[in-house]
Amino acid sequence: MKNYIKAIILFFTVAIVSCDYLDVVPDDVATIDDAFVDKASAEKYLATCYNYLPNFGDPWVNAGLAAGDEIWINEEKVGGNFNSALIARGLQNSNDPHLNFWDGGGRGKNLFVAIRDCNIFLDNINNVFDISDDEKKRWVAEVKFLKAYYHFWLFKSYGPIPIIRENLPIYTETSDVKIYRDPVDDVVNYIVELIDESTPDLPAMLQSETLELGRITQPIALAMKARVLVTAASPLFNGNPDFASVVDNRGTPLFSTAYDPAKWERAAQAAKEAIDTCLFAKHSLLNEYKTKADLSQELERECIIRSIVTERETPEVIWGATNTRFTSSYQRMLVPLLIPVTSSNPVSQFYASTLRMAELFYTNNGVPIEEDNSFDYENRYKLRKSVTEENDFVRSGEQTAILHFDREARFYASIAFDRGTYFLDPTSYYVQTRAGELATKRNQGEFSATGYFVKKLISPSVALTEKDLLSDYEFPFPIIRLADLYLLYAEALNEAKATPDEEVYEYINKVRERAGLDGVVASWSQYSKNPSKPTTKEGMREIIRQERLIELAFEGQRFWDLRRWKESEKYMNKPIQGWNIGGQGLEFYNVTTIFTPSFDFKDYLWPLKDNEVIKNPNLVQNPGW
Repeated sequence: MKNYIKAIILFFTVAIVSCDYLDVVPDDVATIDDAFVDKASAEKYLATCYNYLPNFGDPWVNAGLAAGDEIWINEEKVGGNFNSALIARGLQNSNDPHLNFWDGGGRGKNLFVAIRDCNIFLDNINNVFDISDDEKKRWVAEVKFLKAYYHFWLFKSYGPIPIIRENLPIYTETSDVKIYRDPVDDVVNYIVELIDESTPDLPAMLQSETLELGRITQPIALAMKARVLVTAASPLFNGNPDFASVVDNRGTPLFSTAYDPAKWERAAQAAKEAIDTCLFAKHSLLNEYKTKADLSQELERECIIRSIVTERETPEVIWGATNTRFTSSYQRMLVPLLIPVTSSNPVSQFYASTLRMAELFYTNNGVPIEEDNSFDYENRYKLRKSVTEENDFVRSGEQTAILHFDREARFYASIAFDRGTYFLDPTSYYVQTRAGELATKRNQGEFSATGYFVKKLISPSVALTEKDLLSDYEFPFPIIRLADLYLLYAEALNEAKATPDEEVYEYINKVRERAGLDGVVASWSQYSKNPSKPTTKEGMREIIRQERLIELAFEGQRFWDLRRWKESEKYMNKPIQGWNIGGQGLEFYNVTTIFTPSFDFKDYLWPLKDNEVIKNPNLVQNPGW
């Protein structure tokens, strides 16, 4: 913990100190010269370039965490400034967009200013006299990657964007300031070009976690390159005919509407290179948990799965968000009230998993609940009493839905449910969320709207206290981890090949094995109503997608994956459902519709702010806005 906090302070305090530089503009020559007068000043500017990173672990800022259908926030907590939750409700708009990263606003940072400051750094770093060549090369590489990442964040949000190769000169004609959006393929190629330029001068591993935590490495750069190329190869951007009419006033099409299978081959090559580099740099899947108690194999596996995300120094996390740690204040939004406490406001417990997510996870046979030939899918909402052998996950002798029995370890590690076990080392607690019970509706909107809670983001090592429930604990929220990369590789390989083969199976099976499941071929042949599903490209595509949605649940990836697959319309027009949280006793177990969201085709891409398009007619607005 001390090393972790020290690293944050040492590096990101520099960013705070450098706030004077956040408003540097290109014609303020004296200020720019001052910023690069020596190594210490230049390092402050380096931290400024990092300081624009979107706060990935903040549900208010990262649309991936709260703008989709994984979790639901009750109305009392949404208000007018929970921008990602407002997007989930279909309230995005072009007048004042939520999470506006184009020109800032709605909790979004202006990433074009970030890119401008990266360019200023790259233009002036050679003026610093007291810095070694190796150090300069590394700093330049870091900033080139950051510049690429800011372009990527804009690209995945808006599609075609202006490529900012260099800042405009001071005395640029007004007509030249009115830039155009560049075609998607050009944007992707430029992002990859920047990452390729940066990679050789980045370290494979940090020399000191204490001093350098959060800084860019080769594994980070190559992993993000793989994500960029998989995104570009996906249906939203690869030959999407729905964007055929998006042409600027020069007549330039901004999307390629011809499907290109070579994009998947390129993505697969990038993912394999990233995997090899990560393994060389000692990244590995987390497969152990140091417990204070004598745990069953099943409960230990649950703790391992929860620790993947919540451990501060896990070898699986390739890049963790150190600019916004997932603090106890965030965690209090997730954890249910498990014991009576003396504090008047110990938890908020309003960050609620949806019923849809509870149904997503496999059975303990490793196949979807609707496909498992031994799972009582039609009666999944009916009740069953737990027996002693099931006490690790459901309190013995208690009744809960059949849906909550005989599920895979990732279900129990990810979601807390009524009468389910909530293990916080070394003690097992039990969730009680029927009307009038501990984890039930409280004042000021502090309740789960669905009757479910997100357990995955709560470390099993966190302690409970009677005063304020959660002990102080924080961790870097994972931006990308090795299991994510394995699944990106499996996806790209499956799309690049005519039929799935052993290599496709190998990388998805690595992830499944950690979850205690057999490989896909064995699981489907033994337990599925559709035993041949893994043998076809289409069937394997469906399996890989569900595996990603399960493995990366609640980590901010589902929202973006559904978009790039063009699946958001399918999911985000279905009712958001949960249990009857006001129901007394077993009346709790009536499925209730909480909200019916609306998702149109236009919602696949963020709108440009109306005023931006008015000021610069060369910027064509995204379709439907």
